[in-house]
Amino acid sequence: MNTSKSYGSLIPSIEQRESAWIRVRERFAQTHPRTPLHPTLTIARQYGCEGYPLAERLKVLLEDCTGQLWNIYDKALVDKVVADEMVSRHLLTHLGDESHAQDLLMDPFGYHTHNEAYNILVRHLLQIADAGCAIIIGRGGAVVCQDRPNCFHFRLIGSFGFRTASIAHRLDMPLEAAEAFVRRQSKLREKFLSHCLHTDITSPQWYDAVFNNERQGVEPIAEACLSLVMRRWPDKGYFKRGSLHDSAALH
Repeated sequence: MNTSKSYGSLIPSIEQRESAWIRVRERFAQTHPRTPLHPTLTIARQYGCEGYPLAERLKVLLEDCTGQLWNIYDKALVDKVVADEMVSRHLLTHLGDESHAQDLLMDPFGYHTHNEAYNILVRHLLQIADAGCAIIIGRGGAVVCQDRPNCFHFRLIGSFGFRTASIAHRLDMPLEAAEAFVRRQSKLREKFLSHCLHTDITSPQWYDAVFNNERQGVEPIAEACLSLVMRRWPDKGYFKRGSLHDSAALH
């Protein structure tokens, strides 16, 4: 009997996070600030790196430093938000997988190609980024939000062996199966995003920093990301509650 976990089982329930996004969206719609009030972070990663654990740690650190509620926008949450625009959840769930070869899928509300669905997703990513207090995982966020002055972009990399071992451990999957899984998902994800964004998403030009997840764990990477954001954020009083160390030393 196969007792391995699904990859989705690693991600907490989205209901609470969706409610938080609704509150943020309503507040942002009322204020429409000309200049960004809050930062947004994007996290890209080679498949199997610890993107979600990094986002969770950053959420804790950023909430402690700013006194604001931060929300994590992973594939599951972003797709649920976009589905409210009557793009089928099925199509969004399979963006970037083998069904992309068919390109055109039937949607209960009409026809949407993968490119059309992704363009709708991009509009929502930009809304999320503009509202701030957001940590966006994947979905090409670094490229999509590249011109947003409040956005900071980070990428995790690691050797194939590290990534397969990580997936095998987290999903209780045999190593051989994990190797095939990581190889397939890595190829599909990068090919799809490169096709939709017409660029090489693995290029370091899109990122403020690239971290080797094999050499550095989540904690030091999170602290480095926080330090970079604190140094570059124009409102030095924004991080009023300090950091793990003395935030004043960073300003």
